[in-house]
Amino acid sequence: MKPVVLCLALAVSPLAACAQPVAPRTLDIYFIDVEGGQSTLLVTPAGQTLLVDAGFPSTGTFDSRPGDPSKARDPQRILEVARLAGVPRIDYLLVTHFHGDHVGGVPELAQLMPIATFIDHGGVYDNAESVAGTLAMHRAYAVERARGRHLEPKPGDRLPLTGVDATVVSSAAATLTAPLAGAAPGANAACTPPGIPAQEATENPRSTGFLLQFGKFRFLDVGDLTGEPLFALACPSDRIGPVDVYLVAHHGGADAADSALFEALAPRVAILNNGAVKGGAAETLNTLEGLPNTETWQLHRAEVQGARNVADERIANLNDGTSNWIAIRAREDGSFTVTNRRTGATKPRDRGRYRRGATPERRLPPPW
Repeated sequence: MKPVVLCLALAVSPLAACAQPVAPRTLDIYFIDVEGGQSTLLVTPAGQTLLVDAGFPSTGTFDSRPGDPSKARDPQRILEVARLAGVPRIDYLLVTHFHGDHVGGVPELAQLMPIATFIDHGGVYDNAESVAGTLAMHRAYAVERARGRHLEPKPGDRLPLTGVDATVVSSAAATLTAPLAGAAPGANAACTPPGIPAQEATENPRSTGFLLQFGKFRFLDVGDLTGEPLFALACPSDRIGPVDVYLVAHHGGADAADSALFEALAPRVAILNNGAVKGGAAETLNTLEGLPNTETWQLHRAEVQGARNVADERIANLNDGTSNWIAIRAREDGSFTVTNRRTGATKPRDRGRYRRGATPERRLPPPW
């Protein structure tokens, strides 16, 4: 996503200087549709790429043999968005945890794009087969990881990105022990111990999560972090502080619906990377809709019995026949836009807090 510089040379001299207006630097975040898994591409103002997870394997099985990358649904969708963003490689791949819907696409993606550095929480427990295929997925991923640089950051460590500040907030079931700048002081009155139990208690609570800050803009992604580690980010006291955009944990499942965290984060925009029949639980939608200054967006309309959904204009895919993304373009002053590829509409957010409905959606020229 390089800024386009327009320059009109004077005809009298091929060496004549010309004005070159420079577009403001932006942080661009694409929430890629991988049907209820995760794949999120970030392009920093310096042009570095951070990909968080790579969706499912194309084979539909969890063995160590990658399938044909030309037929790999999720890696091909990642490649399409990377080309749209104008990036030829992945500088950093952060694997939040080793479930197949997050790490399964890595072996095939590695055949489509170079990946320089792999970031993860290390290994899996021997009992990780509580979710089918986790150990096999880790083995297949480790083969690709061995080809590049490998980092295992701990909570409080910073990722080596230029022009932004990315702090690890959780990893390997550990979380921040000290609050970050901006966290609310004192006890969080909304906490109700012990919080909501994790639906899957082995690997999801080990998810590597991070807070990325670009000037006044703050984005939080904690993968499928649930259970006690997710609760610990807000209880008994806040560790994070308010964020502008929050990719809701565990695809917006019911075990990510604790109001104590939502109230501490007070996100201006919440994104659900749900699928038609996965995530986007009614309990989570109910909690988010109760926040006074939060607007929720979904990658998919939820179709399970008893599901709730936001308005169609804030849903990227109304059925499984499409693969539309949602994108954020953020500026250093804290302002940002939200773009829905399906509708072509871009919704601006200024640098201040807003009241629900105060900033109308309007159709703008695509920012990319």
